[in-house]
Amino acid sequence: MKRTLTVIASFISFNAVAQDEKSQISFGGYLETYYSYDFNKPVDGNKPSFIYSHNRHNEVNVNLALLKVSYVNERIRANLALMAGTYSNANLAAENGVLKNVYEASAGFKLSKTKNLWVDAGIFGSHIGFESAISKDCWTLTRSLLADNTPYYEAGAKLTYNSDNSKWMLCALLLNGWQRITRVSGNSTLGVGTQVAYKPSEKLTLNWSTFIGNDKPDSVKQMRYYNNFYGIVQLTNKLGVTVGFDYGIEQKSKGSTQYNNWYSPVFIARYAFSDKFAMAGRVEYYHDENGVIIVTDTENGFKTLGYSVNFDYLPITNVAIRWEGRLLESKDKIFTRDERAVNQDAFVTTSIAIAF
Repeated sequence: MKRTLTVIASFISFNAVAQDEKSQISFGGYLETYYSYDFNKPVDGNKPSFIYSHNRHNEVNVNLALLKVSYVNERIRANLALMAGTYSNANLAAENGVLKNVYEASAGFKLSKTKNLWVDAGIFGSHIGFESAISKDCWTLTRSLLADNTPYYEAGAKLTYNSDNSKWMLCALLLNGWQRITRVSGNSTLGVGTQVAYKPSEKLTLNWSTFIGNDKPDSVKQMRYYNNFYGIVQLTNKLGVTVGFDYGIEQKSKGSTQYNNWYSPVFIARYAFSDKFAMAGRVEYYHDENGVIIVTDTENGFKTLGYSVNFDYLPITNVAIRWEGRLLESKDKIFTRDERAVNQDAFVTTSIAIAF
């Protein structure tokens, strides 16, 4: 889940020799290698199906390798980023062919010379959540249950307004669906999204994002309504806190006036000892009793608590070396260990991430 893309650090930039002297082309990249050990020792090497990042067990692998080129001038902008890695294999499994390797492909046009109002179309990062696939930009090494089970990316068109004082950002979106590049076969319903972000200072960010749509064929259409709330507060120069809460409902059946609901709170605290050393802790809960997003065959559905702690070493500004321990505890026995159903799963993960 963030799903709103951050600019990759340390881009190599130069002025384009085009007609507009203010035009600029930028190149950049990102590479994250990792090793993760799942104490439930999955036979096929895959972590539970609801985990999409750093999801391979007991092997050194690439979570995300990314190359990006951007073009921007006063009225036009475009981005193209291609990727590979276990993240793309898992998270874009439903997409066709080479679309699995597209991280971003969008073009935008500024509608007004005096107002910061843009329209963009293509494939871009999700407007839902405070986490993205680029782990280096997130406070925790792995993604929360909330982020892994809301869109990382979207395809469609969006209208974005930023206030002159940069405190407000408003966005309206028309989308192919809930994390869809290719729409579901037989689905004629476009999704609609909104985002309101307020940043009165560098120490506080507040966000409310929504999604309305149907992620199934018209023959079994079930409308989904989703709300994403979060706040990021820098309490001191060293201590920051992120608090998030998502709540969604979906029709129980086509035309029904009854709804299944699911929700997820998450709390993350990060403390920076210095410019080079930091640690973060996370507590999260995901409640999906009726299996709208995470399907189980247990009596109580998916009701899972999560805890994690990670340590970061940042030897230089564009490199992050990280370690994380994580524990998931479910009300029912939804995990498998030695061919037995169990309530818990624990992981240790380490990664090296470089942005260039």
